[in-house]
This record gives sequence, structure tokens and C-alpha cells, in this order.
Amino acid sequence: MEQPNLSYIDTLSGDDKAFKEKMISIIKAEFPEEKAVYFKNIEAKNFNEASENVHKLKHKISILGLEKSYEVATDYENNLKNNHDDAEKETFKIILENMTNFLDTL
Repeated sequence: MEQPNLSYIDTLSGDDKAFKEKMISIIKAEFPEEKAVYFKNIEAKNFNEASENVHKLKHKISILGLEKSYEVATDYENNLKNNHDDAEKETFKIILENMTNFLDTL
């Protein structure tokens, strides 16, 4: 499985350390909340709302350089819109765990 990284954030921030730290801070603050809402909606089988949660999480997936995971999330988002949650559900859960572990190290 691909590993999250800060390459995109490094490119965006250039030599601006304050900007880089601000970006990381925002992701670390927003990600756990967005992830929790996603799991709540999945548990309640609110697939449309869960698809919107996945859409929001995709931005963080992209920012952390997870290109293949972004594709999985896109497919999963579309499946959720069609009231199906089983196809990529476990893979998406692993992606979120991988991101959580990475963010915990920052």
C-alpha cells in the first residue's frame, strides 16, 4: 500500500515553513472529525451522506500524495451514491487508518 507523504505540501509551501505548518495543522484538526462523521454515516447506512464525507476526505487523500487511494475513494464515493457500501469499504478503512497513523507521527 502506498504511504502518505508531504510532497504536495512541500511543493505548495516552498520555503515557507509557517505555511507548511499551517497546512499540516488544518489537516490534523479536520481529518479526525471528518473521519468520525463518515463512520457514523456508514454505521447508520446513510450512504448519500457518507458519499459526501468521502468526497471531503478525498481532498486530504490527495494532499497527502495518495494517488491510488484517491482513485479507490472516487470509486467508493460513486458506489455510495448508488447505495452500495461493500465494494471498497474495507480498502477505504485501511486508507483512513494509514492516514491516521501518518498524521499521528507529525
